[in-house]
Amino acid sequence: MCGIIGYVGEKDCASILLNGLKRLEYRGYDSSGIAVLNSVNDKNEISMIRRVGNLKKLEKALSEVEMKGSLGIGHTRWATHGKPHRLNAHPHSDCKNEILLVHNGIIENYEPLRKELVLKGHKFVSETDTEVLVHLVEELYKDDLVEAVKETLKRVEGSYAIVVMSIKCPNQLVGARYDSPLVVGLGDDENFLVSDMPAVLEHTNKFLIIDQGEIVNVTKGKVEIYDRNGNKINKKPYKTNWDISLAEKEGYEDFMLKEIMEQPVAVRETYRAHVYKHKISLDESSLPLEIIKKAKKIFVIACGTSLFAGFVAKGVIEKFAKITVDVVTASEFRYMNPIIPDPSIIIAISQSGETLDTIAGIREAKKKKAWVLVVSNVMESSAVRESDGAMYTFAGPEIGVAASKTHTSQIMVSYLLALYLAKIRGTITEDEIAFHLETLKGVPDKIKSVLDNHDKIKELADIYHKFPNFIFIGRKFGLPAVMEGALKLKEISYIHAEAYPAGEMKHGPIALVGENCPVVAIVNKSSIYSKIISNINEVKARGASVLALATIGDSKIKNLADHVIEVPEIPEEFSAIINVVPLQLFAYEVAKKLGCNVDQPRNLAKTVTVE
Repeated sequence: MCGIIGYVGEKDCASILLNGLKRLEYRGYDSSGIAVLNSVNDKNEISMIRRVGNLKKLEKALSEVEMKGSLGIGHTRWATHGKPHRLNAHPHSDCKNEILLVHNGIIENYEPLRKELVLKGHKFVSETDTEVLVHLVEELYKDDLVEAVKETLKRVEGSYAIVVMSIKCPNQLVGARYDSPLVVGLGDDENFLVSDMPAVLEHTNKFLIIDQGEIVNVTKGKVEIYDRNGNKINKKPYKTNWDISLAEKEGYEDFMLKEIMEQPVAVRETYRAHVYKHKISLDESSLPLEIIKKAKKIFVIACGTSLFAGFVAKGVIEKFAKITVDVVTASEFRYMNPIIPDPSIIIAISQSGETLDTIAGIREAKKKKAWVLVVSNVMESSAVRESDGAMYTFAGPEIGVAASKTHTSQIMVSYLLALYLAKIRGTITEDEIAFHLETLKGVPDKIKSVLDNHDKIKELADIYHKFPNFIFIGRKFGLPAVMEGALKLKEISYIHAEAYPAGEMKHGPIALVGENCPVVAIVNKSSIYSKIISNINEVKARGASVLALATIGDSKIKNLADHVIEVPEIPEEFSAIINVVPLQLFAYEVAKKLGCNVDQPRNLAKTVTVE
């Protein structure tokens, strides 16, 4: 998830682009760059500066040069394909440095396109998927930049928001989008192309929203929008009443709510990054196939929310790949003096890749000759550098301390990794993999349908926020979701909440149940549906209120539970990624009712770099 901006007008635009990128930095801060077209003595020249790291590096570089010109593009990057490096930073240029492009998204078929273009003589300098776009535009350009972009996008599979400029078109920007956001900001003798409206609120409050598959041609005085077939589209400008102070939050009250709502995109981008034509690929991984085939055991190490993604990984890996998986809290792993058979695989899950306890676990595993694969949202993090391989989530920057979109992205990676391991171990057929991948492809839409119930969950929070204690119960694949649900409630509302396997209630925890301790239960359609129904009857008999997460259309649970949140039907092994979403929203709304700071809960930090 990156931030892009383009400007065409009459002003020197370098500072305009930089300030816009500052308001987009939450979308990416691995690297950044700006390119400006300058006309000198009737000759057009392009000046470009790219830097690795946060925008202060770019700002310092700009302060040391004079960059003039009234046409330009800028980008702040969240690394996907290719590590943070100046050559991987945007903008990217064609072979002649005449066409430049910035991109947000993932090009799924970049590898075959790159091979084709190399055979035609194109020279690539980066490791990114994006660079194929600018070379395709170069290949297809015939004196019409809009037409070249349109033909390019016919060849592309994946997601994109792009802005293109050319030395041959000194008063023109061309943009397009598919599954990644892009809007036009309308000014007086100037126009903007940006990922998000807040980036240019200081310049305009009038916008045109670019819809799926559309292409836009922008000059300082005119905006033309076309569908993918080249038909012109007329749109009315949208006027926002957003204040500039809301820029980083895109109009949401909190980063956490914004990030919860971004989950369909984050999960979709994570899926797309690893799946192409029903084939699953690992990222920077040299995981030897012989180790996968011969591995005697897998350990998953993680902390906090990542640990619960680890429990999901255990369930699906054991189901599909038929190998024993132990999930161990990373802070305990090295002190256990774990017995690690040879060969074994360690899967370390860390959102930031900087969690010290997890890194210490990686080091312990390496001492014992285990092969380590890290799952992280950050390229070139410490955990990635110290591991043998990496599999990335593509959630984009997460500002809120309590994880949301990174967690569901970790779960998606767990599903894909389980299927990949199963394929190599021969415990699943190609047809079965294709069937499961088709199911996972539909997960983002199912998450969106849950988020559409936000108002109902808000009403339930109004009822339940007064209780001092909660118990969460689930079974099988529902257990990791209730563990995360209880943690979320504790983290941001400071209400005491505990999660238990539902069958364990009668072994002690049921003593806590009563009128002042409601029970949140996951009771999806599954192989153990009747068992969890019995557990709910047990707590109802003790006077507890029950809030149930149930499959849409379940009439039985509606007659038993006090309140029900409905979720879409999905095979039980993939249910955690759906179930956790309403629990995030529930915790968020309870915390807001209590006046808590959900973005910065007390005593917590986003990345724990101390033991």
